[in-house]
Amino acid sequence: MHLQSLQSTKKQEKEKKILPLTTRVSTRFVWLVANCNSMAVFMDLNVLFCADRNRMKSLIETAAHLGFSTVAINYVFEPKAKKQEVPSPMPISELIGKLPMVQGHSCPIRVLNRLTVVMSEASHFRPNASEYRPFDLLAVQPTTEKLFHAACMLCDVDIICILVTERLPFFFKRAPINGSIDRGVVFEVSYASALRDITMRRYTITNAVCLMESCKGKNVILSSAAEKALELRGPYDIVNLGLLFGLSDTDSKEAVTSTCRAVLLHAARKTASGIVYTMKSQQEVLRDTADSEAPAAKRPKST
Repeated sequence: MHLQSLQSTKKQEKEKKILPLTTRVSTRFVWLVANCNSMAVFMDLNVLFCADRNRMKSLIETAAHLGFSTVAINYVFEPKAKKQEVPSPMPISELIGKLPMVQGHSCPIRVLNRLTVVMSEASHFRPNASEYRPFDLLAVQPTTEKLFHAACMLCDVDIICILVTERLPFFFKRAPINGSIDRGVVFEVSYASALRDITMRRYTITNAVCLMESCKGKNVILSSAAEKALELRGPYDIVNLGLLFGLSDTDSKEAVTSTCRAVLLHAARKTASGIVYTMKSQQEVLRDTADSEAPAAKRPKST
């Protein structure tokens, strides 16, 4: 028994020595890779940015108190002029001095920056634009069926926002939605507008149900899009709200946990880099040594 354990240990050490790939990930996502197997990490990836620091501080503190481990401050960019500048994210340290501790966890809340581009024309989204790089997450909100199809199939984004404040001018089709799912892009439904007005509540439920019927609950996240702390709801309240939108119990919980983690991992592709390290196997080393020691007369002539 002791011999088998010793052989197993030696085998593991040998495998570690010839590990072919080592990845180096941006420090923004080191915490995520280390904790991606956690089952109770709730996230709200859409908290609207406000210039009022007291309001932003209240939003972040309330999210931490409700049990959200991660929130994303959303900067909405709706181009109206041709040369309109993309807003720059404000440093988190300027918004809030000390990050609050997450309720039920021994770690502070994680705050990310997100940009949402409202697309009313195809030229409003510029692929690989340098202005997008300071943001951790990139989202688009298409306003027409043609732009929705382009966002699903072509745009290099992390999130596609579904309009919930008015009736959608088009129907969801399976082909672009399946294309978006295959590319790892998720759809977002926000609920804060449903708390403000009864008409928007009807549009939110209607548009969300139409989306769930097309995507079957796959690659969907639920977020708040809250402008003030009173519009935030707890994670399990959001899970119950997902049932109203047509999600199953499992898919509804994943919409605020594992699917959100998948969004962050998808976004990490823009900041992660890899190093490939190769080593010769023992047989290749012996073969090369034998070839180098062979007499010159026996070596094959080069052509």
